[in-house]
Amino acid sequence: MRITEITYDDSVPVDGYGPGFFRLGGERVEGAVLLMPSGVRAWLGYGEAQPILDRAGEIDVLLVGTGPEIAHLPADLRAVLEEAGIGVEVMASPAACRTYNVLIAEGRRVGAALLPV
Repeated sequence: MRITEITYDDSVPVDGYGPGFFRLGGERVEGAVLLMPSGVRAWLGYGEAQPILDRAGEIDVLLVGTGPEIAHLPADLRAVLEEAGIGVEVMASPAACRTYNVLIAEGRRVGAALLPV
């Protein structure tokens, strides 16, 4: 079997997660996070759309990790993101982390807004 090393360009991969934290590019980050091609920052959750909208031109789709289980995204947040031309995919945070890593490895224009498990 041939094993190929994965490269992520400038994007920061999700190395792991646990109760209340994410491990991003080898660094432990507490709480909710916003991962965009331009960098990583803390995210205040569903009520904070502006940091995503400020970088709308960087991504085609935003993966929203809703914590340990899938949950509905507030309709007003979904509407404002879609109005800005951002596709929104909602899933549990573990699935969002895996999907994000696959998409950045493919060089896709993707961001992730993740609530911790």
